[in-house]
Amino acid sequence: MTESPPEIVVLDDAQAVAEEAAARWVALAGDAIAARGRFTVALSGGSTPRALYERLARPSHREGAPWANTHVFWGDERAVPPAHADSNYRMVHEALLAHVALPLDNIHRVRGENAPQYAAADYEQVLRLAFELRSGQFPRFDLVLLGMGADGHTASLFPDNPALDEAGRLFIATHVPQLDNDRLTMTLPAINAAAHVVFLVVGEGKADTLRDVLQGDPDPTRLPAQAVHPAGGQLTWLLDKAAASALSL
Repeated sequence: MTESPPEIVVLDDAQAVAEEAAARWVALAGDAIAARGRFTVALSGGSTPRALYERLARPSHREGAPWANTHVFWGDERAVPPAHADSNYRMVHEALLAHVALPLDNIHRVRGENAPQYAAADYEQVLRLAFELRSGQFPRFDLVLLGMGADGHTASLFPDNPALDEAGRLFIATHVPQLDNDRLTMTLPAINAAAHVVFLVVGEGKADTLRDVLQGDPDPTRLPAQAVHPAGGQLTWLLDKAAASALSL
């Protein structure tokens, strides 16, 4: 399949990024449900996606979005119980899930409280069943949301980590030496099978890394976000002016 060039959208500030992301979520959800009867989205953790989730929980989006046909998954998770302060599930629940009419059966959380290897294997099965995958197939998410760290990591795919080389599995456990903790993450092939991947990046502190990711020499081992190229899908970067300040546009 032909790879479309990435779409780079620069907005005034973090609030504008969240508003644009919310509008795109609602539009993609409507299109997906009209075409296939459901909308599948893989969620990201972090403060920037949280602002998006909080906007989706506001009446203007909460009452207009087709929650009954929306299925939410997680692109990565910390190896912690769901009530833990570091849990991506907890953050999404507080910001969004507690406020919208999303059926419980449509919430597919990672069991971060279990041993990492078992939790990853379990979530791989969740994905395979939800997308009715045969051996060797990857899920075709309608939307994968991603952030980018100042080190160029995305999801829980960190620089120089063996997880970057995974080619067959959908979801894996990985140890992150930089943080001395265990993470659970969707793999690059699974991310790159999505119909739409949207990065949300804000703040001047990420400007230099973003320039290297988007306009520097290819080095995905050092900058994992460079490895995201959805095959036959659309890659979009929603940036605020501060994050985009080092780019040549």
